[in-house]
Amino acid sequence: MTDSTVLVAVTERPQDGDAAAGQLVRIAEAIRARGLQVRWVVSVTDAEAVLRTEAGLAAAVVAWDLPPGRKTDGEPGGAAVLRRIGRRFQDLPVFLVMADEGLRDLPLWVSQSVVGYVWPLEDTPTFIAGRITTAARAYQDALLPPFFKALRRFDDAHEYSWHTPAHSGGVAFLKSPVGRAFHDYFGERLLRSDLSISVEELGSLFEHTGPIGEAERNAARVFGSELTYFVLHGDSTCNRLVGHFSVTRDEIALVDRNCHKSVLHGLVVSGARPVYLVPTRNGYGLAGPLPPAEIAAESVAARIAASPLTPDAVSSRAQYAVFTNSTYDGLCYDAVAAARAFAAGTPRLHFDEAWFAYARFHPLYAGRYGMSVDEEAFPGPDRPTVFATQSTHKLLAALSQSAMVHVRPAPRAPVEHDRFNETLMMHGTTSPLYPMIASLDVATAMMDGPQGHWLVDEAVTEAIRFRQEMVRIRRRIEAAGDRPAWFFGVWQPGEVTDPASGVRLAFDEAPADLLRTEPSCWHLEPDADWHGFPGLTDGYCMLDPIKVTLTCPGIGATGDMSDWGIPARVLTAYLGTRGIVVEKTDSYTTLVLFSMGITKGKWGTLLDALMDFKDLYDGDAPLDRVLPALVAEHPRRYSGRSLRELCQEMHDHLREVRLVDLLDTAFRQLPEPVAPPQLCYQRLIRGGTERVRLTDASGRVAAAMVTVTPPGIPVLMPGESTGGQDGPLLRYLGALESFDRRFPGFHSETHGVVRDPDTGDYLIECLRPDTHEPTAGSQADRTTAPAQRRDPEGARPAG
Repeated sequence: MTDSTVLVAVTERPQDGDAAAGQLVRIAEAIRARGLQVRWVVSVTDAEAVLRTEAGLAAAVVAWDLPPGRKTDGEPGGAAVLRRIGRRFQDLPVFLVMADEGLRDLPLWVSQSVVGYVWPLEDTPTFIAGRITTAARAYQDALLPPFFKALRRFDDAHEYSWHTPAHSGGVAFLKSPVGRAFHDYFGERLLRSDLSISVEELGSLFEHTGPIGEAERNAARVFGSELTYFVLHGDSTCNRLVGHFSVTRDEIALVDRNCHKSVLHGLVVSGARPVYLVPTRNGYGLAGPLPPAEIAAESVAARIAASPLTPDAVSSRAQYAVFTNSTYDGLCYDAVAAARAFAAGTPRLHFDEAWFAYARFHPLYAGRYGMSVDEEAFPGPDRPTVFATQSTHKLLAALSQSAMVHVRPAPRAPVEHDRFNETLMMHGTTSPLYPMIASLDVATAMMDGPQGHWLVDEAVTEAIRFRQEMVRIRRRIEAAGDRPAWFFGVWQPGEVTDPASGVRLAFDEAPADLLRTEPSCWHLEPDADWHGFPGLTDGYCMLDPIKVTLTCPGIGATGDMSDWGIPARVLTAYLGTRGIVVEKTDSYTTLVLFSMGITKGKWGTLLDALMDFKDLYDGDAPLDRVLPALVAEHPRRYSGRSLRELCQEMHDHLREVRLVDLLDTAFRQLPEPVAPPQLCYQRLIRGGTERVRLTDASGRVAAAMVTVTPPGIPVLMPGESTGGQDGPLLRYLGALESFDRRFPGFHSETHGVVRDPDTGDYLIECLRPDTHEPTAGSQADRTTAPAQRRDPEGARPAG
């Protein structure tokens, strides 16, 4: 407990010298003698600063008569500190220091906030310190969640390892020079906690027993599910196993086209027949939500009927639907409304919440996440079974690849644990990394109680401060009139409405408390120009404030292009030279994430870099000064150019080839499905495919997914036709190919495309013409014909 701290918030400093202060000094000395540190503060402001920044507090000693701060509504300062502790910590032991007051003078709520009282002159310092340190040790012991506690206990036992892994707690690394370097870098504790599944006292990840099972049940409680499973290969594996469990061969799956490629991998494994639903898009090229009309029962039925893949399905009804919530760019649905729409056609609904694991812990997101679709919100027999898959590591505090599947079963499609576990074992590993399991356990504990809200609220608050500051900079530069205008923006509403007064406020003038607590401030109002998405209804979709999309000049949300512009790829290349790595870059937008690790210093550094880029652009700085590594790598292409010249040349090219328009068309006008994804995979691994240049790809059938990053969404699925040479898909890929040739160093990351090293040509994997039938319903490539269509509820045992 040497790293643990006791906060002592009192009215006098230790050196002030009266009897009570002297006694408090002796109490503090006795606390230190028991291995704890002591932090003295004498004001509400200082106490709040410690509570905000020091998570290692093990106890607090607070004087009721502490001088009040600025916003205490006439209460003593001690009351303000107690309230702040209650909002920040769960069950932190607090002792209230009394002077001459009696307990009857205290408000009733105080007794619920403290574990004891201290009259400094009535007991010995040793006794009082003993009470405080005993409470602190009990708090610290109870603080640890089940698996992490068991892992620490096992590590402290110092037992010899006679099982895998072979490095035996790191000892093997010490027998090699390079191994020693590895050991020294990561430390003995990590290596000692890398254990085999043979350690019975830690439980089983697949049998869900012992501390691991206890940790999963604790996570189910905290995240609001009925069943929660830890997964150690990221949300990608979560998506594959949920899809594999929910739909089987030749059954229909409804799939959001704005899905992660792992969802499609799940369909390949299961042999399902996908029917894709098309999200809306805006002028920036950002993917929006599935509009209400797209998920309406009649629209879904029409898509199923029109798909060439569905005539030979076992049923005309879908068994499974999956969609992305929130989207990469921070768009989250009214979860209950979406569930009601999907429920008309499918008994199983999958919310891919890879980027949204924190939603349950802040009221701003109430009703916007999968596990909020419970019996109270959606009563009755039509409620679907809901799955939510989350990359816990993305925006909560867990190690990379750590993820969870949350399940809320419904009678309509029961989920029996043993059957789901069979699928989990197919996709999981029998050699789990125990520190990853511990990180999931700890991430859960961090979100339990008031601290979860506090952590998310801080991220929301800092994101709002940054968003407002970006608008204020524009206004300040306009008001000064001594320099060119500010050209960066943030994708967000220009005005919000205070629901209490009905008054419309400029975004940067709205109180931060309003923006951090009122969801309607972030709703995508129908047909609003700022977001540019058609077909939305009021309250259906909300922008998540912590996902901040920076906008560059050149195009707007409605798609109108200007004569000049600054493509975002140039900006992010510059930010990279400043050590700032963004999450995603599109043609004219850049996404940055305000996670729980955000600080004012961090976003202040980003703001400073944006202002420096503007100064460089305004001054037409030479490119070898702005992006020296780029010029050094491609001297013939970029030497002698200026930053402004590069930006304008790239903007002119994007406008000439109409890349954003082509992207929009390619993602809205879906390719024609010709063959099921599983058939394409079979051909891929058995030599039934070939790589084809775009110029020769007209009318071919894709054998592998093509995913362009940005925007990171599949543009061509296995089994789909590439269309004609003048069709939307090949024109879009051709425009990307042209861009890559013209602007080396700025190429797109395109999964499923191989570049010819000599010519730069794009090559895509296609089925050989002689290895597939031209129609989706062909039986030639299936080992057995599907059964005659039958009612989906009677097709097989539910779950």
